Amino acid sequence: MKMVASAKLHKAQGAIENMLPYQKKLNKILTNFLSADLPIESPYVQEREVKRVAIVVFSSNTSLCGAFNANVIKMMMQTLGEFRTLGQDNILIFPIGKKVDEAVKRMGFKPQETSPTLSDKPTYQEAAELAHRLMDMYVAGEVDRVEIIYHHFKSMGVQILLRETYLPIDMTNVVSEEDSMNKEEVEEHEIANDYIIEPNAEELIASLIPTVLSQKIFTAAVDSNASEHAARTLAMQVATDNANELIQDLTKQYNKSRQQAITNELLDIVGGTMK
Repeated sequence: MKMVASAKLHKAQGAIENMLPYQKKLNKILTNFLSADLPIESPYVQEREVKRVAIVVFSSNTSLCGAFNANVIKMMMQTLGEFRTLGQDNILIFPIGKKVDEAVKRMGFKPQETSPTLSDKPTYQEAAELAHRLMDMYVAGEVDRVEIIYHHFKSMGVQILLRETYLPIDMTNVVSEEDSMNKEEVEEHEIANDYIIEPNAEELIASLIPTVLSQKIFTAAVDSNASEHAARTLAMQVATDNANELIQDLTKQYNKSRQQAITNELLDIVGGTMK
């Protein structure tokens, strides 16, 4: 199982590496326009009083991945506790993965939409479909806030559990992500900041925001998938080490018992000969 998890992790890491250039370029374009302090007219940035909330939670479909799912469910329960004053009917949960779906049902909530394939084999098309549904609900006033809970894959041994506000979109987060680029990318960003835009920047920003939101769901899905396989690889390594240690202990006990039995037989033989 460790070998299978390692192979899947390698594939998931490849998906992240292939996605990052597109995401960085998308954030860079949007940040260039935001640096001009242009007015943003988009329904996705408008904040309002929270009366109904949607929570998208990413987990795995299977077990044997350490505390991966337990930590996700724990944070989800903390989030539900913060919104408990809204009432259960005003909290909509979108479980991505069978484990969190089962937990949601046990807590008495009705899952809005289960996407096990998005957890196991994330695709941009499926992520975009979920993103557009969330955007449509937000624009229609069906929800006033959307949050996502997922693991961010940082390295083989580090997966960071995050809870982020998905809608309304906070444009300062996009800027902060762009600021994390290396020095060469920042210099290029500063040089390429003077654009001539047709018809106008406001319309372009308004059209870019849905793309950014769709990409965000896909990023969370890919991050969660890679984190799951990393957690499973580590869990299987620990299980293998524990099994090997147990085998060594049992082998020592067996050898001691066998040696003791041989010693007792020799003593019986010697004792019988002396008689």
